[in-house]
Amino acid sequence: MRFALNHIVAPRLSLAQFFALARKLDCSEVEIRNDLPDVTGKNPAEVGRLAGDAGLTILSVNALYPFNRWSDDLASRAGRLADFAAGAGARALVLCPLNDGSPIAHSRTVEALDRLREILQPRGLTGLVEPLGFPQSSLRRKADAIAAITEAGGFEAFGLLHDTFHHHLAGETEFFPHRTGLVHISGVTDPALAADQMLDPHRVLVDGDDRLENVAQLRALLADGYDGPVSFEPFAPEVHALDDIETALRESMALVRQAVGQAQEAGA
Repeated sequence: MRFALNHIVAPRLSLAQFFALARKLDCSEVEIRNDLPDVTGKNPAEVGRLAGDAGLTILSVNALYPFNRWSDDLASRAGRLADFAAGAGARALVLCPLNDGSPIAHSRTVEALDRLREILQPRGLTGLVEPLGFPQSSLRRKADAIAAITEAGGFEAFGLLHDTFHHHLAGETEFFPHRTGLVHISGVTDPALAADQMLDPHRVLVDGDDRLENVAQLRALLADGYDGPVSFEPFAPEVHALDDIETALRESMALVRQAVGQAQEAGA
């Protein structure tokens, strides 16, 4: 199991500072975000140079939203974001579905993926489809994402993004390790929250009070053949406000690694 960092772990850090944090934690892969001003305001070649100088691979730019409601505006934004990602040397573009309660037909999702394939493939990018488990999401479950990807030409251009938070919210039990290109982890510890009340601001670093069963999810993915990166993506303001995010991340990494290892040994 190898860990990566999403820039949302420490959004107050500049790109250079974030890349330095990743190296201190012995990560060789990172995700950058187009919702942070220090990212999209830079020349993509400069972003790529900063990552290269730090010895890092940019896994993805996160994210194109809403990828499954196609329009001329989305096509334009997708082209610009794909140009940025390719120019920075990123491997993938994260694709998030509409999340406002409006339904999107399966055929519309397939159409959007068809159009996106034409944008992504010439630029050497993979589209990582991330089902969002919120009740109002237009694409909650990974099986539905797989069906749409398959109809849109398959997995040469696309992959799944398994997010442990959204897996829990959607009540999913199926894992697709051989279709998964990236895993996001975060924890929820508030005991008062029902699953349908959990929101991004509740997402903290994984610790011993985690309610999302991150360890069980990771064990299932790894046991069935997933060998890609596991990227930390906490959105909680209290995590972003930490003065020593490095120590907090180091402790969470150690806890997850030890717990997954113990679970694997117990199941051997």
